[in-house]
Amino acid sequence: MLEFAGAWLSECGLLEPADALGELRSGAVHHLSFDASRITEWDSGLVTFVLNALSEAAKSGIDTDRAGLPDGVQRLVALAQAVPERQTGRNDSRPPWLARIGASAIGTATAVTVGLTFVGESLLAFGAFLRGRARFRTSDLFLVIQDCGPRALGIVTLISFLIGLILAFVGAVQLQQFGASIFVANLVAIAMTREIGCIMTAIVMSGRTGAAFAAQLGTMNTNQEIDALSTLGISPMEFLVLPRMLALIGMMPLLTVYSDLVGILGGAVVGLGMLGLGPVEYLEQTRDAVHVSDFLIGIAKSAVFGVVVALAGCLRGMQSGRSAAAVGLAATSAVVTSIVLLIVLDGMFAVILNVVGF
Repeated sequence: MLEFAGAWLSECGLLEPADALGELRSGAVHHLSFDASRITEWDSGLVTFVLNALSEAAKSGIDTDRAGLPDGVQRLVALAQAVPERQTGRNDSRPPWLARIGASAIGTATAVTVGLTFVGESLLAFGAFLRGRARFRTSDLFLVIQDCGPRALGIVTLISFLIGLILAFVGAVQLQQFGASIFVANLVAIAMTREIGCIMTAIVMSGRTGAAFAAQLGTMNTNQEIDALSTLGISPMEFLVLPRMLALIGMMPLLTVYSDLVGILGGAVVGLGMLGLGPVEYLEQTRDAVHVSDFLIGIAKSAVFGVVVALAGCLRGMQSGRSAAAVGLAATSAVVTSIVLLIVLDGMFAVILNVVGF
């Protein structure tokens, strides 16, 4: 019999279970009972001690009698034993390296398959739009256009102006050594129109708009709104993804042209203020350096980048789990996915244009 007396409170420094339960492991005990008649106060410390005693008794095959325990302790013990510890999948042993490689390969193949399937469904939705059969609200399209276009001008202006200023400053430091400061205009104009304008605008939109798309669709997935659309026979690809894709396809070229002009203006600030070049001289040098093909290359790339940002954001949003944490992870994954794809595509464009001769 285990007899308890006094205050059994956790802050009072209770007896270690190993000291009191040592006799249960000896094999000399066949029955265990409790006497708690002299307990004045108790809390979870007593419950923990009793659970340890019952566990040791069960391991040793000892019969137990809980009648001597307070009613509250008996109820808590019964509740603790009725609900087993939740299995969280903890496993100290790692699988073999070959199994890890196989699991990684299977996961990568599944992700690629899901991505290609999503791209195919988006192409079918775009085809339905070209045939005039896509089902979405025009008001939603204009709302997304407003969010992707006019409301993004502030951040695009700031980033493009600073990028143009930095390019001109770095180029001026080097070109001044050779007395060729005037070629700062060439550097800024060509870099902004062919590469920097479109890629920086796409990166800004991926962090601003792509993440918003993922969060919006992830929240709708959490609230089962996407399931409701499917139940009503409305394609989520046409109703949700298509307007966002069309908005970015239309707004990205316009934002890219605007970014090019603002970046050239930032370069002009350095050229006129730091290098002492004249406004007419800088403008003429810029006009001679840039051709229409440079603008067209940047615009074409920006349209492709807009599709990538929209699809990455919508894909991660549709794949989101049904919790607040999953929505945050979807937004983060959308930004990472779109930026990686943007850099890869920009490198491919550079190689292709070099081979073609542009």
